[in-house]
Amino acid sequence: MTPLLKNRLTGCVLALAIFVVDQWTKWLVTGPLGIDQVGKVQQLLPFFDLRFTRNYGVSLGMFEATSPEMRWGLVIVTALIALVVTVWMLREKLFGDILGLSLILGGALGNIKDRYELGYVVDFADLHFGEFRPFLIFNVADAAITIGVLIILARAFFMRDKEVDDLMTTKAPGAAENI
Repeated sequence: MTPLLKNRLTGCVLALAIFVVDQWTKWLVTGPLGIDQVGKVQQLLPFFDLRFTRNYGVSLGMFEATSPEMRWGLVIVTALIALVVTVWMLREKLFGDILGLSLILGGALGNIKDRYELGYVVDFADLHFGEFRPFLIFNVADAAITIGVLIILARAFFMRDKEVDDLMTTKAPGAAENI
């Protein structure tokens, strides 16, 4: 197996693992722990609760689906985005990019499944410091998507491919040295 194929396969396995962990945690919270209605809360730490909520929108609750047509529209649009991310991931060569894309893909699949089956995404993780909440209530899929996007952005802004560095430092034959 080539290193490139191994990286891409690892990305697919990681996306599947994120999906499974996301669905398992949602089942655990809403099933055995019984936090399955809006308003139900279980404090785990002074700064972290399990608090059930339904997210009818996408990122940060934007684009809320207020009708069945909008719900299915969100399912279709997010599925198309997941397809684009899958193709992108399978075309990438660098493991860092594959890693970020696999986190995004696994999280997207978890939230798409919720929206398809339930009409909303189950969110339950509530990080807070007193009344200050730096994030909205989220789930494993949301965290994976956020971390994946941060990885992709960091690599785009701060990392350079070796080929780009080589092109920038290669001198034309007979060119004078920079002083």
